[in-house]
Amino acid sequence: PRLAYPPAMRPRPLGNTGILVSPIGLGTVKLGRNTGVKYPTPFDLPSDEQALVVLRTAADLGINLIDTAPAYGTSEERLGQLLTKAGGRDRWIICTKAGESFDQSESRFDFTPEAITSSVHRSLTRLRTDRLDIVLLHSNGDDEHIILRSGALDALKRLKSRGLVRAVGVSTKTPAGALLAVECSDAVMLTLNAREQADAPAAVLAAKRGVGVLVKKALASGHTTEPTSALRFVASHSGVSSVIVGTLNPDHLRVDASAVQAEGLPDDWPIHGAAK
Repeated sequence: PRLAYPPAMRPRPLGNTGILVSPIGLGTVKLGRNTGVKYPTPFDLPSDEQALVVLRTAADLGINLIDTAPAYGTSEERLGQLLTKAGGRDRWIICTKAGESFDQSESRFDFTPEAITSSVHRSLTRLRTDRLDIVLLHSNGDDEHIILRSGALDALKRLKSRGLVRAVGVSTKTPAGALLAVECSDAVMLTLNAREQADAPAAVLAAKRGVGVLVKKALASGHTTEPTSALRFVASHSGVSSVIVGTLNPDHLRVDASAVQAEGLPDDWPIHGAAK
């Protein structure tokens, strides 16, 4: 069966992974955590009913990518419960992370191979799934050490070889780290917006190397005054597979989706699952 995507949500390849992702992805920090975040105004965590409205709106818009993390409080657990009511697990490409956890008001980082392996297994349980489409190392800022010396990326690659993860990479914090991640990952998450473009060379390199690019902070954590033009700028940038936006407002999500224009991919491209 095929999913009928609105033209603007025609999926894009995540590098050479065989995974296709919508050009807009739904970030879910606000689903599970409202302390220690950088959004301009405080917010309450949504009820299950409110969260379902957002997830179903995303599905209706043709969005297939969900971005979560253990560091997002209860986000993974809630998604595990809610996605069955919002199209089912197979409707979604799930991206989560490993290396950072959040307990009450404090983040903790552990990039040892043992911790990474345990984190992925916990995510599988919380998300109620037998595989994770994308797992990224959730950097604490020391990108070089995490990528080259911690053994964390090798741990993710072993999990990939066992079929528990489909694509692995790094959510980076530095331009140098983004470039390093492109050299040894299936996908990289980096920062790109109208004001912050230091990671742009990594996105261009990723396009050449067949590495997928997910963009965070395209709207500068809610501080952008012109979200439509910002999203168009980022989504059209060389190498970008998908732009992650986090919102609890269905109307805002519709506006974000409308900002992304179709890239002219063939109508006969397969649905989001692509190669297994």
